[in-house]
Amino acid sequence: MAFSNPLSNMFGQSPIKPMEQHMAVAVDTARQLTNFFDAVINNNWTQAEKVQKQIGILENEADALKKTLRLHLPKSLFLPVPRGDLLELLTMQDKIANRAKDISGIMLGRQMSIPKIMEEPMRGFVQSAIATAEQALVAINELHDLLETGFSGRELHIVEKLIEELDALEKTSDGIEISIRASLFKLETELAPVDVMFLYKVIDWVGDLADRAQAVGSRLQLLLAR
Repeated sequence: MAFSNPLSNMFGQSPIKPMEQHMAVAVDTARQLTNFFDAVINNNWTQAEKVQKQIGILENEADALKKTLRLHLPKSLFLPVPRGDLLELLTMQDKIANRAKDISGIMLGRQMSIPKIMEEPMRGFVQSAIATAEQALVAINELHDLLETGFSGRELHIVEKLIEELDALEKTSDGIEISIRASLFKLETELAPVDVMFLYKVIDWVGDLADRAQAVGSRLQLLLAR
């Protein structure tokens, strides 16, 4: 009797396709923060709750894909990439979805308001973090071609360039974060201390979203160096 592999049933024979799909879901989770922050800024908590639920659904989907990969990724892949390295990359991808859920959860739970003067900068900051995650997805989507070419040739240079662009986007996000922190510092005396504390936490977590996306690129870069 032939036994089927759940991973093969879902994604075919290549273990790389589900890696790419997991990253796509993780980035989709982060993308929802655009609508979530719009709802927060508009003080529309009904809409914010709807978006936060969607974030939770996507984060759960990413978790399910991660668990399936961990359980069914073959012990021997006959690929120029160690199984442990793929699992480490998977963990880093998953952290993007987790952080998006963290951000929406704390803001919804406390019904946090953003000072008027910070609204547009925060929108830009969130978009910058999402753009960094999207760039990481572009790089991950080259993984299959990288493996087929043995991490060499033109494809290698393409991915190296994508990672350079990813690093540049993360640095841009860092610069925006510094500016937003400076704006909040000027407003501290006008706000309740506990509100200031949680605003700093949200700022930190949005910046961390970009950092986690860059970490995916850094892990991919390590694979290139092997």
